Amino acid sequence: MRRWTSCLATAVRFAVIEQLRNRLALVIVVFFIPLWITLGYKVMASDPVRFFVRPAKRSITMDGNVISQMSGALHALGLIVGFMMFIATARSASFDRRLVLAGYPRLCLALAKFTALVLVAAVVAVYGAAWMRVYWRPQQLLLLAVGLFVGALIYGGMGVMLAACLRSELAGMFLVIMISFIDLSLQNPIANPTADSPLLRFFPAYGAMQTVVTAGGLHLVPWHELALGILWATGMMGAGMTAFGLRSRSRRADNATTAPTGERSNCSTAVAASRSRTSPSPQHGDQH
Repeated sequence: MRRWTSCLATAVRFAVIEQLRNRLALVIVVFFIPLWITLGYKVMASDPVRFFVRPAKRSITMDGNVISQMSGALHALGLIVGFMMFIATARSASFDRRLVLAGYPRLCLALAKFTALVLVAAVVAVYGAAWMRVYWRPQQLLLLAVGLFVGALIYGGMGVMLAACLRSELAGMFLVIMISFIDLSLQNPIANPTADSPLLRFFPAYGAMQTVVTAGGLHLVPWHELALGILWATGMMGAGMTAFGLRSRSRRADNATTAPTGERSNCSTAVAASRSRTSPSPQHGDQH
């Protein structure tokens, strides 16, 4: 048990360091999120817009720039976290496989990615909610942050899943962009007059969007929609972890006999063995 805990702690540390070393992503988080939130509020018209809140079973009227800011914030956070998790998972794939071959527990690596995703999503959600609070006063600030957190989790899990299933970074990024664009654009009543269509309930970020709007305009907790968003986030993360496990398992099954017994007894030894077995590429070297 102590060995497994040590392996998990080591894997989480590497996963967090990997995200912190992605300087471009950090710059985007620090500057792009407030820029998008500011433009959504300042540029869009403030004309009243009706938004159907399903938990309340009625429409509420909010300023159009506030609705645009909510939708834009969810879109921005989903894209950023999705990209961060996709890049981290894709570029560490060969290193992770070497760790597995050296005897590192595959479950530890998967849980480390899950932990990194939760931490990243929580940080950007709180940061986004704080910036939105600068321009207007939501009825429930904590619930607003929770809604943003759920949306970031959904697309972060999607990023892990796509990275484990696709070989091309360009294809993965394109899919994240297009899915998020269709998902959130159709839920914005400014872009889509029929944004109250029941069909939208099957969209990934529907629960997150309903939660964010409810937090902004009502003293109501949308338990059903919040649970739906968490279910989507759990499903995406579960699919990503499963795809990651299957992708690393095939290599391990073919080469399980190549790992010496001593390498399986210690996580630090496994890390050292994985690095010495095959010299990492410059990308992997920078990140690990």
